[in-house]
Amino acid sequence: MKLGLVGYGFGGRIFHAPFIQAADGVEIGGVVARSADKIAQIAFDLPGVPVFASLSDLIADGSFDVVTITTPPATHTPLTLEAIEAGLHVVCDKPFAMNLRDAAQMADAAVKKGVLLNVFQNRRRDTDLVTLASLIDAGELGDIQRVHNRMDFDQIETLERGPDGGLLRDLGSHLVDQMIWLLGPVEFVDAQVNHLNFAEGRTDVDFVIHLRHVSGAHSYISATKANYLNAREIRVYGTKGAYVVNGTDVQAREAIDGKRPATSDNWGEEPQSAWGTLYGESGPRRIPSLRSDYSDYYTEFAKAIRDGTDGPVPARQSLRTVEVLDAARIAAASGQIVQLDSKLQQTDTPVDWRLL
Repeated sequence: MKLGLVGYGFGGRIFHAPFIQAADGVEIGGVVARSADKIAQIAFDLPGVPVFASLSDLIADGSFDVVTITTPPATHTPLTLEAIEAGLHVVCDKPFAMNLRDAAQMADAAVKKGVLLNVFQNRRRDTDLVTLASLIDAGELGDIQRVHNRMDFDQIETLERGPDGGLLRDLGSHLVDQMIWLLGPVEFVDAQVNHLNFAEGRTDVDFVIHLRHVSGAHSYISATKANYLNAREIRVYGTKGAYVVNGTDVQAREAIDGKRPATSDNWGEEPQSAWGTLYGESGPRRIPSLRSDYSDYYTEFAKAIRDGTDGPVPARQSLRTVEVLDAARIAAASGQIVQLDSKLQQTDTPVDWRLL
């Protein structure tokens, strides 16, 4: 299938293009970009791939099946709706939308048009998370009581600044999605969100969120890009023991370093030094990290289009994440715990945005 990549910033160049190239059933047929430096980078990275000045120009070409939207967060809804109206299947990068109303409108439009809309939540495929999921599925931890999920980076220069950006929409989208995927729907949300003032406007730069899941489990997620700290940890407590793993996913590290999954024989393979530890009645033991590959997301998306199935991260699942992020902003501003009143967290039925 011929895919148009809309945007070629850090995300499009590092976390989309290389994994599309390594996927089965899909190829990059064009890129939307305007600035001279990005056009030059595309010519270097993707020789021979045509560049379009706008999504409208790419649509007018008439030869594309799929688009991936990797532009700034505030543009996701209008661009996604434009692509859907043109009959294209869409992968929308996180954050899916600025708010729940916009997200539901996009999901509703895709259902009515009969196209597939998925959200690029690649960090469901981080090696630490898929290894943890396998331990939970095998019953190694018993019933999960609480999870601490922390992602700190000394990278304030990578932050989308201004009220339309911020860390909550950036890393918060990943961390909330991971916890809902792992532990199920959320019932209550509490949060602390801290801000800094930049020339572009007031921007949230770190947060702590407490989620109480319908299952009875609790998750505590946190991230910062403002405290000169690099630290990644998942710590899990269950009725049979605990599991702790540290370290940024090897795929993210290698992608940023310029390595590519299509040319790597051991892509997604963590060194033993990055393995986690399972603590149980018989004592601690190291758990080999499972291999994972972000490229599988695009392989599965292309297959879902062919088979008429849901795809790896259907839009309706990401509505739950957007709802939690909206609630976190309210909780942080009010100092109160927010109960999620909608049925959205506990249903897979698409929500009519006009009712929100």
